[in-house]
Amino acid sequence: METVWFCLVAIMLAVYVLLDGFDLGAGAIHLLVAKTNEEKRQVLASIGPVWDGNEVWLIGVGGTLFFAFPLLYASSFSGFYLPLMIVLWLLILRGASIEFRNQVESAVWIPLWDFLFCASSLLLAIFYGAALGNVVRGVPLDGSGYFFEPLWTNWRLGEQTGILDWYTVLVGVLALFALTMHGSLWVYMKTTGVVNERAGRLANLAWWTVIVFTILITAVTFAVLPQLRINFSRWPWGFIFPILSIAGLLGVRFELRGRNERRAFLASCAYLTGMLTSIVFSIYPMVLPARDGVHSLTISNAKAGAYGLKVGLAWWIVGMILVTGYFQYVYRSSSGKVAADTDHAQK
Repeated sequence: METVWFCLVAIMLAVYVLLDGFDLGAGAIHLLVAKTNEEKRQVLASIGPVWDGNEVWLIGVGGTLFFAFPLLYASSFSGFYLPLMIVLWLLILRGASIEFRNQVESAVWIPLWDFLFCASSLLLAIFYGAALGNVVRGVPLDGSGYFFEPLWTNWRLGEQTGILDWYTVLVGVLALFALTMHGSLWVYMKTTGVVNERAGRLANLAWWTVIVFTILITAVTFAVLPQLRINFSRWPWGFIFPILSIAGLLGVRFELRGRNERRAFLASCAYLTGMLTSIVFSIYPMVLPARDGVHSLTISNAKAGAYGLKVGLAWWIVGMILVTGYFQYVYRSSSGKVAADTDHAQK
């Protein structure tokens, strides 16, 4: 049962990255693809009906971790307290930027919120990537299952690690480029005119940086995470996940050449899904690796009671059916391209 919940958490996390990832990417490229106020409104309108709903998946992941793996929840939320607070404030600032932007007509007010929207989206992408890098690299867990990390120490992969070091920063940069590509493809699919053209060109440029950093991070991760070799040797079927990411990345390039906007975006979804599932597969059965390799949290020592997991699964299925139906309605009702004068984002 604990393996089932491990997979369910991974699925929810992947859905969050795919959905909130494109509106984070749209925010990061906001000032690059939109020059006039009307063009910026068009970018905001492309994510306007869905951006706040996308973030619900992050809450869902946290709630599921609390229920299924309470020790992981307690350990990670205490050890990562500082970056979690930074992420929380960035999420608040990002939401406020969208909602407050057009409340006052001013030559200072609107550009200020535009900058904050772009900056908070960019920093969120980097911090999310760095958080993922921390999970892969491992944290200084002790015998009680707890740890604390400062924001940085000596930038090395030693016993006393910080949230930021050369490896986690590299992963953060890859996350930024990947979500930039993902967001560019979403804006490319949802907009028209010059914004559409700029987003397409930016997606092409981002693709090259993504492929370079993907190769680099993959090579480095084999050295950082020994469990990766073990898992792929033990279960060769797991190669389907990196194959999916490679196919998705190549698909983005192919569909961009053919100017198929929808398929290019779906190929980006495949790439991100393949990358995330490859990482999840690599660390299993650990849920939070320890730097010393001894005190790691696994699906066995971090799980909740067996009875609770069984009962919770039934309620989780009901909840996911309702959530899936809601999201299908929202995305279908906002399908198609947005016009430059649309006002969805300003509600």
